[in-house]
This record gives sequence, structure tokens and C-alpha cells, in this order.
Amino acid sequence: MADEITNKNNLSVRQQVQLWFAGGQGALLLEEEKKKLSQRLYALFGYHILQVGNIGGRHFLDGSKISHKLLASLVPGEASGQNPGFCCDCSNLPVAPDSIDVVVLPHVLEFEANPHQVLRESERVLIGEGHVVILGFNPWSLWGLWRLLLAWREKPPWQGHYIGLTRIKDWLKLLDFEVTGIERFYFRPPLRSLKLLKKLEFMDQLGPYCWPWF
Repeated sequence: MADEITNKNNLSVRQQVQLWFAGGQGALLLEEEKKKLSQRLYALFGYHILQVGNIGGRHFLDGSKISHKLLASLVPGEASGQNPGFCCDCSNLPVAPDSIDVVVLPHVLEFEANPHQVLRESERVLIGEGHVVILGFNPWSLWGLWRLLLAWREKPPWQGHYIGLTRIKDWLKLLDFEVTGIERFYFRPPLRSLKLLKKLEFMDQLGPYCWPWF
């Protein structure tokens, strides 16, 4: 992709993010996201579902009952696993208009130079009553606070641009989407110690009541 940024080791931002989600606190977060997303996808029907990006090498589409699953990889050479896949620029999907029932965007918007264009592409390929499911970091959470402190290090996942819910809702409204559900989860801080993170699992139960804006 023409606007992809690389670090001194010649790794693109997306490749760095992929590696972060593949282990440690990234893998733990990803597992929780997959559980939540599976619940959402189970209730959505259709013929074709498209996942844009393959964060951490795990497919978020496993919980969907839709039989034809597609993966649009954003990193060249990325394995598509059991689902048919292709590599492309997420701001220019090689998919026919009005052909997809569900588009899933797992942590795509915050690491894309033009996130609004990604949403426009999602709207273009979706059928009239199609759904887009978005996963992202909340800038008003503990993770957002960590980003403010660590963004200067330019390491994943802090180098992303965390987009607030209000802005995303405004973008979706401009594209004639109707927001039908919002869920906030994973209230544990982004600590390196997996042992401590597992001990703090109770925060996920308390979070929706104590920190509803997160």
C-alpha cells in the first residue's frame, strides 16, 4: 500500500500490530474480542461475510453461520487459513458492489490513514440491509490513557489513532448506516504481566457498571 509506514526494521505498522496481537496481552485481548464477536455474528444471516484484515492470525468469522466466508488480508503473504482470501488495500476492496451481507473490521480503522474511506468501501460492497461490525480501541479507556503516555515510542498498539465512538457514529450516519448495537468490554489495564491480567479478570464484570463511558 502506497501510504504504509515502516519502522527501522522495515516492518510496516500493520505487521507490527499483527505480531503484537499474536502473543502476550494482545492474544489475551483478542480471545475476549473473539468471544464477544461470535455472539454478535451468530445473530446475523446471509450468504457472504467478509473480514477485512486478519489480526493475530485468528479468524473472527468462526462464530458466524454464514457459509461463504472471505478474508481480505492487508499484509502481503499473510495466510488466509481455512477461509478463501486475497490481499488488498482496505480503502479499495476488489469486491463487487451490493454483494456482501456482513463486513467485519477488526482494528482496521485506527491503523488506516483514511478510516472514513474504509467505511465508504464497506458501505459500497454491502447489500441494502447489510451489516458492518467494527472492533476498535476506545480513546476514553485505560488503553487510551496508556496510548497518550506511550504513543511517542511508536510501538504497537499505541501508534494507532484511536477513534472516539461519537466520530464513528457520525461517519456511519453520513453513509446512511443505522447503529443497532454498541458494546464496551475488556476493562483490564494493558499490563505486560499475563498472570496479573488474569487476576484482574473481575474488572470485566464490574466495568460496564463502574466505567460505562469506557
